[in-house]
Amino acid sequence: MKTVDIVELLLTAELYNRYEHLTEDDLPKKIRKLFWNHGDGKIQRPLAVTLEHIKNYTGMDGEETLKDLPFIDINRFNGQCRITVLDVGSKWYLKNADVEKIELNPVLAYHYENYDSVEVSYARAREKNLPKESDREWLSALISKLEEDEDTSDMLKLVKVVSPEDVRVTFDDIVLSPEQREEISKIEIAIRNRDYLREIGLYDIGKLLFIGPPGTGKTSTARALSSKLFIPLVEVKLSMITSQYLGETSKNIERVFELAKKLSPCILFIDEFDYVAKTRTSDEHAAVKRAVNTLLKAIDEINLVEDGVLLIAATNHPQLLDQAAWRRFDNVLEFPIPDLELRRKILEKILYRVKGDFDINRVAEKTDGFTGADLRLVVREAVLSSLLNGKKEISQADLEISIEDVRKRLVLRGGD
Repeated sequence: MKTVDIVELLLTAELYNRYEHLTEDDLPKKIRKLFWNHGDGKIQRPLAVTLEHIKNYTGMDGEETLKDLPFIDINRFNGQCRITVLDVGSKWYLKNADVEKIELNPVLAYHYENYDSVEVSYARAREKNLPKESDREWLSALISKLEEDEDTSDMLKLVKVVSPEDVRVTFDDIVLSPEQREEISKIEIAIRNRDYLREIGLYDIGKLLFIGPPGTGKTSTARALSSKLFIPLVEVKLSMITSQYLGETSKNIERVFELAKKLSPCILFIDEFDYVAKTRTSDEHAAVKRAVNTLLKAIDEINLVEDGVLLIAATNHPQLLDQAAWRRFDNVLEFPIPDLELRRKILEKILYRVKGDFDINRVAEKTDGFTGADLRLVVREAVLSSLLNGKKEISQADLEISIEDVRKRLVLRGGD
């Protein structure tokens, strides 16, 4: 019943305007998305619902739908709609909507929690509601505001910032070991309990080092974490912020960490973490040492509990890192070349929507030494080859031919 959805929108706006202690995180995601202000990166009170908002929210003509509801006023001049008698509107909605719908809206749950006849919980509704940081519009609004300042605008050029809505990788797409999943669960719990951790003074949390060969899932896991935790991802490659003017490198490192704090809560993912270590071993220039020290100090001065920044560094060459770097992380997650069982699980993930006659166990046996990225390449090549032959199904032979093609590339890559 679309009329109920329209009344929900109007009732939510009216209550949000009245209960000023409620925040953007109390607004349901779909409603919140209607009101982001790119000028200041906030949702401003009072919320003013227009006929255009109603059209965007429900796809319906609000004026026609609401004409028989006496507790709603439509301003013909500016198209704004509002509930004029809150008590009547509240009772109408309660009569026409079920309790489950109310508990998906923290604003309504907060309002109806005081009704004797309604068993809803504001706390439960708030827990179910996605945070504002999950909204693409929230991130766009915040970035627009940061771009107005010349310093922060320069910072944004050094990184790639991705909204969780735009992350294409989820935890359903990747295969992790029990140890990796356990550590990720700890991070998830820590984010939910930041206030408690701050209260007991436990700050040294949320700095992870991912180590392993290329293609083993380090970057994919960081991106999937953004999707799972509903917070933006700030990606940076150390090689990209290393300036030809050595003195600028330290400044760039400081800018990136400062930007992460401004985008909090977020994940700061530093790829090629060994790059500075490589530079340091080949050049004892004072500016290089200063850049290394700046990086280590920046890591020391950021944490998940106080700053809302989950720091993940990734390296393909952990042997290049000295103890000073290792000590900065509270946990190290290894991403090894997958064994037979892990290859089988990865292939099941990749092939579950692909039609054809093939044996995943045989494919797994024939791909010893392949990374997850290599296995995806095998499937991609088999699918594209089949399409070239006019087929939308693949065979075991298609996969085995692809395996040999990819193996030749690996040999060439190793030769480089």
